[in-house]
Amino acid sequence: MKDGYIKVAALSPKIRVADPKYNVRAMLQQVKEAAGEGASVIVFPELCITGYSCGDLFLQELLLEEAKNQLLFLAEQTAQVDALIFAGLPLVYRDKLYNTAAAFHRGRVLGIVPKTFLPNYAEFYEARHFARGMQKTVPVTLREGITVPMGTDQLFVCDTVPGLRVAAELCEDVWSPNPPSIRHALAGAVLIVNLSASDEITGKDVYRRDLIAGQSARLVCGYVYANASDGESTQDVVYAGQSLIAENGIVLQESARFTNEAAYSELDVQKLTSERRRMSTFEPAAADGYTMTHFSMEISETALTRFVDQTPFVPGSKADRDKRCEEILSIQAMGLKKRLEHTGCGCAVVGISGGLDSTLALLVTVRAFDLLGIARGQILAVTMPGFGTTDRTYENAVHLIQCLGADLKEISIREAVHVHFQDICHDPYDHDVTYENSQARERTQILMDLANQYNGMVIGTGDMSELALGWATYNGDHMSMYGVNASVPKTLVRHLVRYFADTCKDNKLKTVLSDILDTPVSPELLPPKDGRISQRTEDLVGPYELHDFFLYYIVRFGYRPRKVLRLAMLAFDGAYERETILKWMKTFYRRFFSQQFKRSCLPDGPKVGTVALSPRGDLRMPSDASVRIWMDEVEELEKYDAGF
Repeated sequence: MKDGYIKVAALSPKIRVADPKYNVRAMLQQVKEAAGEGASVIVFPELCITGYSCGDLFLQELLLEEAKNQLLFLAEQTAQVDALIFAGLPLVYRDKLYNTAAAFHRGRVLGIVPKTFLPNYAEFYEARHFARGMQKTVPVTLREGITVPMGTDQLFVCDTVPGLRVAAELCEDVWSPNPPSIRHALAGAVLIVNLSASDEITGKDVYRRDLIAGQSARLVCGYVYANASDGESTQDVVYAGQSLIAENGIVLQESARFTNEAAYSELDVQKLTSERRRMSTFEPAAADGYTMTHFSMEISETALTRFVDQTPFVPGSKADRDKRCEEILSIQAMGLKKRLEHTGCGCAVVGISGGLDSTLALLVTVRAFDLLGIARGQILAVTMPGFGTTDRTYENAVHLIQCLGADLKEISIREAVHVHFQDICHDPYDHDVTYENSQARERTQILMDLANQYNGMVIGTGDMSELALGWATYNGDHMSMYGVNASVPKTLVRHLVRYFADTCKDNKLKTVLSDILDTPVSPELLPPKDGRISQRTEDLVGPYELHDFFLYYIVRFGYRPRKVLRLAMLAFDGAYERETILKWMKTFYRRFFSQQFKRSCLPDGPKVGTVALSPRGDLRMPSDASVRIWMDEVEELEKYDAGF
C-alpha cells in the first residue's frame, strides 16, 4: 500500500428476488470486474444473495438453506481474489433468523455481522422476519468444519496494511440515533462498510448522500455504502442504487441512480489515521468485547482515480465559490469589527499599493466600517509611491480609494529612503535586500505613526501564502495591528476580490478591481523597466498555485514530500513537469522552515479556514527546527524516478 491508499468498491448487481444461484453468479462476475480494477475491499448490498424483497419467503427453509450454500460457493469461487468481500444474506442461529453481512477473504469466511436496528415502519417490516443482532460474538456453524464468529462487534484487521481495520453495519443501522459504526470507530475501525437496501422516494437521495458523508466526517473514517438497485424493485417499492464512497466528510464517488453502476475509489487510510491522531477529541475506547479477526493481503501500487484539485482552498463550482467568498469576507469583517469596537478606534489606517492583498484588506475594512455605522471617510487609505511603483498600480490605488469613499493620503517614500541610505551608508544603486526592505520598513513606519496621529489602527495586508514562504519584510509589511488577510491563501485572495467585483453595483469600482486582478503580483521594490513592473513575485519564489497546494497537504495533513509530489503530479498533469514541481517544493520546504521566526510573532488576525499559521492557533512550530529529513526525501525524489 503505497502512500496509504487502498482501493474500494461498492457493487450493485442486477439480481433476481429469491434466486440465490442466479444472484451469486451475477456477484461473481462483478467480483471479477472489481478485482480487475484493483479493489481490495468489495461490498455488496444488503441480503444480496437472496434479494431484500423476499417478504415472507424468508420463512421458507429451502431459501435459507440455499442462501447459506451459495455464500460458501461464493467464498470458494473467490479464493484466488485477494480482497476482503462483504455479501448480505439471511442466516439462522438458534432458531432465529438474522439479516447479516458475511465477510470473507481468499475462500475463508472470516465472520458474520448481524443487523442491529430493524425498521418496522412505513414500507419496511423487517421485525416480522428477523431478530435483532447480538453485539458480542457467538460461534455459528455454516457447514461441518466451518464455524465462524457472529456478532456486531467485530473488527477485520489486515496485518499487512498499516491502519486498515474494517467493521460493518447494515442499512438502517446508520439511520438510527446510535449507529453501531460509532462504537466500531472508537474501537479502532478506520473503514466502515454498509450493506444497504434503501428504496427510492423523491428527495431521499440528497438525505442519503448527506447522511453517509456526515457519518464519515463524524467518525473520521472511510465509509463504503453499497445500495440495492433495480433488480430488487417489486410490488410497491423501487430500488435505484446510489452507492457511495465517502472519506471524512467528502463523497469521493457516487454511482448513478436507476442503474447497476459500480462505485470505485481510493481511500487514504494514512490520512484518516493521521487526522485521528491530530484530533484531541477523537478518544478511542477500549476494544473490550470485540472479536479481532486477522487476515493478510498484498496490495500492489494503487493507481489513483480520485479527483485531486489544483486549488484545494478554492471551491470548484461558482455557486460554492461565491458562498465561500461571502462567508470569508464576513469572517474577516466581523473580526475587524470586534477589534475596532473593543479598542474604541474610530479610524483605520491601510497602506494601498494597487495590488490584490491591500485591495482585499481595504474592501474588508470598508465592510467592517459599514457594519459599525462609521463613515468610510474615517478610513485613512495611504498610497506611498516608491522606487518600483508603476503608473498602473499608483492610479489603481488612487481610484480604488476614491471609489470606496475612504480618505486618500499620498506620501512618497523616495526622499525618506534616500536619507536613510545616507544614514546607513548604503549605495542606492545597489539593489540588494537592504534596498528593498528599507522601502517596506519606511512604509510600515509611516502607517504606524499615522495611526498614532489619528488614534487609528494599522490594518495588515499580507496573506497566508506570503507568511508560509516568509515573503515579507520583518518588521515591515510583516507587522500591523490586525492582519485581516493572515489566514487567506494567495489563490483565494484573487477570488475574493473577483467576487467583490462581480457583486458590486459601482461600474467604476468594478473597472478598477478588474484591472487590479489583471496586474502581475509584485512587491514593486525594484525600479520599473520601460514603465512596467520589473519584479514578479512568482518568478522569484515560484507559482503560488503550487505553493498553496504544498501548504494545504503539508500543514493540514502532514504528508511527506513523496506523497505531496504524487498528488501534485496528478493535479497539475500537463501544467508542470515533475522537475518543476520538485524545484518549487524544495523552495517551499526551505523557506517554510527557515522563516518560522516571522510567524512566531504575528499580529492577531481572523482564522477563516482549516489551515492557519498563527502561533496562537494552528501552528506551534519551533523557529529553529531542522528541515533536513524533508529535504533529504525531496533530493532523493530528484535523483530517482519514484514510479509515478
